Amino acid sequence: MKGIELIPVEGFPEVRPGDGLAEMVADAVGDVLRSGDVLVVTHKVMSKAEGRLVDLRSVEPSALAKEYASRWGKDPRQIEVVLRESRRIVRMDRGVVISETRHGFVCANAGVDASNVPGGDTVCLLPVDPDGSAAKLREALKKQLDIEVPVVVSDSFGRAWRFGITDIAIGVAGMDPLADYRGQNDPHGYPMEASVLAVADELAAAAELVMGKTDGVPIAIVRGYAYGRGAGSGRDLLMPPERDMFR
Repeated sequence: MKGIELIPVEGFPEVRPGDGLAEMVADAVGDVLRSGDVLVVTHKVMSKAEGRLVDLRSVEPSALAKEYASRWGKDPRQIEVVLRESRRIVRMDRGVVISETRHGFVCANAGVDASNVPGGDTVCLLPVDPDGSAAKLREALKKQLDIEVPVVVSDSFGRAWRFGITDIAIGVAGMDPLADYRGQNDPHGYPMEASVLAVADELAAAAELVMGKTDGVPIAIVRGYAYGRGAGSGRDLLMPPERDMFR
């Protein structure tokens, strides 16, 4: 019977701007990581290492940020950061800003997050280039450990029509993020016409089960999944605007 194993990488140290993340990850996974594994890393450790932190004390909120924050009891400085990180505002209501980031992600608050960030006046932004960050880490691990594995950068997103959040892949390197079954027959012989699985998202969600939100585990290894090798990216998971029914 086939199965997969989810391995949390525990005891990972707090990451600070300028830290050598690749060396830290290599030290943490060197005795565990195997060829054929998939390495899932939360975006927050990458963002911290890349200095994607904002001190809210340095932010002057706009009139729009002040008005919206006042109406919903939010921090106007954080709302201002969200607005700055947004390429397009989809909706602003009930204290939440749904926007499209410069990466093309449509998500709550442009990915700006204050959780798991030291200091009460600091928020964390998404990496500038999650795919590039994943590729750099993958190459560094190949050089340092002589092991070539795909890297998935994860973040927590809400979903249309569904309650609750789940982790998805915002950056991918070394694998196909999608498994396309179109044109194949199902077990009953019927041709599949729309079955394209977001396997990178599924790997991110599976890994989050052993990372947890409060356990301080930002890295997990997925073992036993037969991923498709390829030069895919997190951008492949974005819905093209012409097919987006919610724009």
